[in-house]
Amino acid sequence: MFRQPAPRRFNRFENENAQRRIEIVKTNYLRNKLNLAPQQADKFFPLYHEYQQELFNIRKLKRDNTLNNTVDGTEQINKELFYENEIVQVRMKFNNAFLRILSPQQVSELYKAEREFNDELVRQLAERRGANLPGNNVPPPVPQNVP
Repeated sequence: MFRQPAPRRFNRFENENAQRRIEIVKTNYLRNKLNLAPQQADKFFPLYHEYQQELFNIRKLKRDNTLNNTVDGTEQINKELFYENEIVQVRMKFNNAFLRILSPQQVSELYKAEREFNDELVRQLAERRGANLPGNNVPPPVPQNVP
């Protein structure tokens, strides 16, 4: 019987390094898509990174709740709804803050650009994983900047 090799696990340093690289590419992508003036970018990106961190923290709690196999399903559902509401509250709070720096058109473009960037990131990661499956002799794609 043939055993497939275990998928490569990345250590914490590699993950943090990859996350930093993605963040740099995303920042440049958003700067270009939103056509930010330098003074706008100086005000916007610290706020945007705070927004991303708050969403990340809530999503982590939500994910932990989903992974938690509690006997009481009602409690798990209530927590899920609570976390969804928290995400909406953070988005509303930061939307108002963004509007103090950006035009409504730029804020709208921000949300669109985030979706586009994330969709492209997921697509590229899926391609790379597919290329690295055992038995697939196709070389992994060369990393590209997101359009």
